[in-house]
Amino acid sequence: MTIFKIKTIEGYITFWLSLFGLPFLVLIFLLLWHLNLSGWHIALVTSLTAFGGIMAIVSFRSKVVLGFSRALLHLEAVRMEDYKHYAKPIFSQGIVGKFCRQLRDFSEHLSIKKLRYDQHVFLVYQLIDQLDTPILVFNQKNQLTYANSAFSILYDQPWQRYRQASPKLLGLIKQENGWQLQHTNQQKNQQWQISQSTFIDAGVAHQLLVFTNIESALRTSQFKAWQQIISVMSHEIRNSLTPVSTIAESLSVRTELARDKEALLLISERCDHLQDFLNRYTSLSQQINLNYQKIPVALLANRLKGLFTNIELEVAVTAELIWADKSILEQVLINLIKNAHEAGAHNVVLDFSEDNSKTTIKVIDDGHGFANLENLFVPLFSTKQDGQGIGLSFCRNIIEQHQGSITLDNNRIQGVTVAIILPLKSS
Repeated sequence: MTIFKIKTIEGYITFWLSLFGLPFLVLIFLLLWHLNLSGWHIALVTSLTAFGGIMAIVSFRSKVVLGFSRALLHLEAVRMEDYKHYAKPIFSQGIVGKFCRQLRDFSEHLSIKKLRYDQHVFLVYQLIDQLDTPILVFNQKNQLTYANSAFSILYDQPWQRYRQASPKLLGLIKQENGWQLQHTNQQKNQQWQISQSTFIDAGVAHQLLVFTNIESALRTSQFKAWQQIISVMSHEIRNSLTPVSTIAESLSVRTELARDKEALLLISERCDHLQDFLNRYTSLSQQINLNYQKIPVALLANRLKGLFTNIELEVAVTAELIWADKSILEQVLINLIKNAHEAGAHNVVLDFSEDNSKTTIKVIDDGHGFANLENLFVPLFSTKQDGQGIGLSFCRNIIEQHQGSITLDNNRIQGVTVAIILPLKSS
């Protein structure tokens, strides 16, 4: 049947109205014929009736279709995430009115969900900015659209300089087991693990790459292990030192023999020395409240030169300010310069430079260097005969609390270069 071939509502309305209008037109024709009107009058009246019927069909069909057309415009607005555009119903009551009301309610529901989702995406970007590990965002075209300030740790440049860059340009290669980063010279001492996730922003799928420094995580785990060892050792040794020291002081008061007094005094002094030793090691595990301030580099350099008049200390300054805790950073540099002097250095170069968002401090000496670089930052390890293995561990702890890094390398010919990298406050 013809009806089953009709696939549009416009055709459906036209077909049925025409089907029911045709008998009416025939009836009009027969009625005029029965009245014995002339052929011209019959043709005129029949034509006018047919024209009126056609106009009625077109008007009826247009009004029905208009309701759907407005609904389509509303849906198109929803698809474009424009939730302020509403379709005005042709019929405010009945099934058509109900359909338009539900469409409007659905649009408002999506608007609320969109608002919540936008807030979630905003929080995601805020979280990305707060984290100190590199995070990169790529769009569906594999173009870099966003990254946090830690991006400079990987590429030594602000991320804006690599905007729209491809993963390949950034040295990122996707393999079966995930993303891999091709290391550069600046990254030779860091091993990065890359985690991947996706999120939707403005209807577009984005890829999130989170970089985790495995070496840093391992070092943190090792450091916590050393903290636990030192804590246990301190507890046990203090439990023994306290009664020994008390007994030695008590006996030294009672005895009158000079030799005994001397022996007991030595015992008491060694107990105090061990107590001080434990206190210094315990300080390695403490979190320091840093008092950040802008430190004029020239002033800091002149102060260090004044402290080491017995060393040939050369200062090179191409940076203006350092964002750090002045007294603690100064202590770190004093320790490093002192280590250089104790390593037989005759000349020490203190170099301050600034590049983009970081400040680099280098302490370069011409001493004898180190045979074992791997263990230098391990607590309790020392290359000095009377060393306690605190100095470099203290330095690294302080620098990392500044969100910076410290490395130590033997020079090609002679001596050691200690490089400290600190983030520079942007404002």
